[in-house]
Amino acid sequence: MISIDTFTEDHLRRRAELAATGNPFASGIAYTQGKLVPIMEATIPMLDQGFLHSDLTYDVPAIWDGRFFRLDDHLDRLWASLAKVRMNSPMTKDEIRSTLLDMAARSGIRDAYVMVIVTRGFKFVRELSLTGQLSSAVGNVYMYIVPYVWVMPLDLQKGGGSAIVTRTVRRIPPGAIDPTVKNFQWGDFIRGLFEAADRGAIYPFLPDGDGNLTEGSGFNILVVKDGRVRTPARGVLEGVTRRTVLEICAAKGWPAVIEDVPIDDVYGADELFMATTAGGIMPITELDGRPVGDGQVGPITREIWSAYWEAHYDDRYSFPIAYA
Repeated sequence: MISIDTFTEDHLRRRAELAATGNPFASGIAYTQGKLVPIMEATIPMLDQGFLHSDLTYDVPAIWDGRFFRLDDHLDRLWASLAKVRMNSPMTKDEIRSTLLDMAARSGIRDAYVMVIVTRGFKFVRELSLTGQLSSAVGNVYMYIVPYVWVMPLDLQKGGGSAIVTRTVRRIPPGAIDPTVKNFQWGDFIRGLFEAADRGAIYPFLPDGDGNLTEGSGFNILVVKDGRVRTPARGVLEGVTRRTVLEICAAKGWPAVIEDVPIDDVYGADELFMATTAGGIMPITELDGRPVGDGQVGPITREIWSAYWEAHYDDRYSFPIAYA
């Protein structure tokens, strides 16, 4: 199994080596309005529909140790989201893929958080208001690559983080916003983060209003009980990291299911962990101020954590980037 201490040392070494290069893109590189620029110089047109009305979708792949992880799976999900919101990308999937590879190579960033955003563009609402017709206008693409972002820092992953089940906030229902389409409408998540802070925790778990668990602020939730792994079926993003976890469980012969998870079952869990591209497998050892299980990172969570990062070097899931 991978040692988290060695893993952390290697990550910090790569980050220090990058900082020493003097590369103008080392802090991040962005693609906007057809140009590549340092991340802090990137701009978005004020009248873009994505900015004005959050009329967009996006996806977040990652690079680890110079290898793109599940890039094509993320682009496939992005294209599925575009179809669901009836949006057109001005770039093909292959064009986005090749641009991302070029950006990564230019930046030299070997552990990276990657963002691909497609917006509706400029004309949709005005044309719909004036003509009553749905616009077929092609939107805009924005992309950026920055050093890896940790939803849960590595030093916290060693012992696990704290979470709450929110009392004042419910997840936005699927009938209002489709949770399977990544979006920037984070009103419920932001409120959940404030409630978590007010109650002395870090991460919010949002219920659906019908007694079931959904997800947290940018992460799926997985519950372990008696060696069985469960994750909520409704009101959640169909996460690529969650998919990787389920594949790891299948390979190890552990039962793992996507189904409704009642809130009461979360309090009785042996282990809890979160899963997202920006952080990987993140243990929760305290829920609502009480220990989860014995209050330690559990054995199944530890094994999944190690297998997840090992998968980043597996040619079935990742490929190396040809850096300049």
